[in-house]
Amino acid sequence: MRPRTIRWPKTVAALIVLLAGAVVSGRVPAQVPPPPAKVKPGAAAAAPAAATNPYRPNRFAGKAGRYYKLVWGVDALSVKLVESGELVRFTWRVLDPERARLLSDKKLAPSLEDPQAGVSLVVPAMENVGQLRQSAPPVAGESYWMVFSNKGRRVKRGDRVNVVIGEFRADGLAVD
Repeated sequence: MRPRTIRWPKTVAALIVLLAGAVVSGRVPAQVPPPPAKVKPGAAAAAPAAATNPYRPNRFAGKAGRYYKLVWGVDALSVKLVESGELVRFTWRVLDPERARLLSDKKLAPSLEDPQAGVSLVVPAMENVGQLRQSAPPVAGESYWMVFSNKGRRVKRGDRVNVVIGEFRADGLAVD
């Protein structure tokens, strides 16, 4: 009697050959997670890497980031539309309170300029509340904000705007 041969479809045969090759070569398929790293007893666990979003690059990397840190004592500058686009919020984090004092000065009138729309927005003042901005003395590590009125929704998401507060000027900030 002759041994019976099994006829496999080409895809199944290719899969068997692939898996057999992986076993023989010692390579582990990509779906298998790597074994956990061995930690010596008494050794401190390594801190996890900071969570970063790969789709949002650092807005102020390089020279611009160093400029705002060294000259003005601030970083993490951002401009966002809030309240359905009726307001634009400008935020920053203070690194050096002495240098950042200018941004909180109530005597200065801040403005947000959008060259594309041809507008210059101001901080609104309300009767019982006053100006919609923080004016407390800056503290290192704290974040501060001010809000600009965007009546008519002239400033749009994605526009590049300039924030001017006295001598402070931040150019080319993207509106989120």
